[in-house]
Amino acid sequence: MNSLCRDCLSTEPPKGRRCRKCGSPRLLTHTELGSLSIAHMDCDAFYASVEKRDNPDLRDKPVIIGGGKRGVVSTACYIARIKGVRSAMPMFKALALCPEAVVVKPRMEKYVEVSREIRSLMEELTPVIEPLSLDEAFLDLTGTERLHGAPPSLMMAQLVRRIEQELGVSASVGLSHNKFLAKIASDLDKPRGFSVIGVAETDDFLSRQNVSVIWGVGRAFRETLERDGIRTIADLKRRERKSLAERYGAMGDRLWHLARGQDSRRVSSRSDTKSISNETTFSEDTIDPDLLEGHLWRLGENVSDRAKAKDLAGRVVALKLKRSNHSSLSRRITLPEPTQLAHVIFDAAKPLLERSISEGPFRLIGVSLTNLTAGSEADTSPDLLDASAKARTAAERATDAIRDRFGKDAILKGRSLR
Repeated sequence: MNSLCRDCLSTEPPKGRRCRKCGSPRLLTHTELGSLSIAHMDCDAFYASVEKRDNPDLRDKPVIIGGGKRGVVSTACYIARIKGVRSAMPMFKALALCPEAVVVKPRMEKYVEVSREIRSLMEELTPVIEPLSLDEAFLDLTGTERLHGAPPSLMMAQLVRRIEQELGVSASVGLSHNKFLAKIASDLDKPRGFSVIGVAETDDFLSRQNVSVIWGVGRAFRETLERDGIRTIADLKRRERKSLAERYGAMGDRLWHLARGQDSRRVSSRSDTKSISNETTFSEDTIDPDLLEGHLWRLGENVSDRAKAKDLAGRVVALKLKRSNHSSLSRRITLPEPTQLAHVIFDAAKPLLERSISEGPFRLIGVSLTNLTAGSEADTSPDLLDASAKARTAAERATDAIRDRFGKDAILKGRSLR
């Protein structure tokens, strides 16, 4: 198998530059197409895609997902990206670049819901899935060809087609022989892309790349490397392993291996997520305890939803507050046992907020769950000092079941309406 039509999934040899069967130009051709099995899938502008799916009026408009003028961009659709809008950009700057953009407040509960549906489709292909966020994951399809009667490349093409047809969200795929190269490949042709980096071409491909394609080489480290005369991966390959390690420590040794396309990390279904967090920036500074408490509940719900989606729980709840002068303060509390329940997160964070009110007003509030563990270890012992704890836990689990069946808005708590 050396060719694949991404529209009709035909594997017949193409006719010129088009699919012999359906005439589509969306062809994938590669000599190693039938043997590579490590994939990275990344949804295209995920939050914005969900919003455009749910509101067709937004389809041809530039859309920015984020807070008010004092917030930051969570993500932007590709129309807005053409104007220079990028994730994490201050909202005022994004709107200066693209004043005609439609700004949409994030709906994390909806994104978590769609993420779960995508994960369910992935699990039909392989149990070896390593999620990196709500909208991207590694998949190891080694050994699945006999089970499904199709090579990994065809299964991934089927997957992204189902995601687009059934869920209304597009995705891009990178396929290679290790995680490092699969991640690079998925960024080569977005949106709706499918790129392959084979074993035979690895050395030549990497030699042409800038060092910034390597995980962990951000702006500051890239500038350090450039000052040392290292701008491309070809420059890295000319350096001895020992000298790189002496100059950059453990990262230097990692650079030596990755410059040669060597990545021994396995795709792991065990999550390496260190924390789960959510925050919001206000349009105006506030010290209103009711307003802050309402936001605290919603943030706790979002963190809880993400923890449940990832089947994780945390033992430490942290509160983050930022003042108008951008100085921050943080408070944290360690729980008796790990939790993933919204009411437990809220009950832990509320006293931290109450003790911090006098230090306001605040422009930002955030909640996080850290010291993570498996969801199976969560909330196993009822709070003997709180007679209603068991009932509230049962109520939240029942609420989750109803929302899973009928949608996130099937049940709303009064706190959520503040």
